Amino acid sequence: MQLTKGVEQAICIIVLLATQESSAPLASDEISRRLGVSPSYLKKITRKLAVQGIVLSVSGTNGGVSLAKPLKEVTMLHLIEAMEGPIAMYPDTGLISRAFPDAQNAERGQDVLRKVFRQADQLMVDYFSKVTAADLLEEGLGTTELPRLDWNRHS
Repeated sequence: MQLTKGVEQAICIIVLLATQESSAPLASDEISRRLGVSPSYLKKITRKLAVQGIVLSVSGTNGGVSLAKPLKEVTMLHLIEAMEGPIAMYPDTGLISRAFPDAQNAERGQDVLRKVFRQADQLMVDYFSKVTAADLLEEGLGTTELPRLDWNRHS
């Protein structure tokens, strides 16, 4: 399983917002420029984050994006699920039953696979729900003191 680049982009957005100096929202155009994505694509990303309650998006001249909750409450699971949906590795198309329609144990085999992948999914959910954006920033920066920049004016 490989996540899309949307997860990485969401993480970058959270870092920008977490280090935004002023209480003013970070301009969407600035985020778009920094990520190298079109403004319309950025709106899709921020919309997904806003629906999950991770960011607030304000339109207008002084609008932009800001964090909706403290970094300690934003988990990797929140970001992954906002961008990708619920974690589910196994596609479960029912192929085993179709490929072996007369096989005595096909349904049982399919159930075994479903169970194995559900357990793996749960392990990932458990892990990602424990890792917060605050944890990542602290480890990445080596400090709990976040640098503060006004990204709206910083080039």
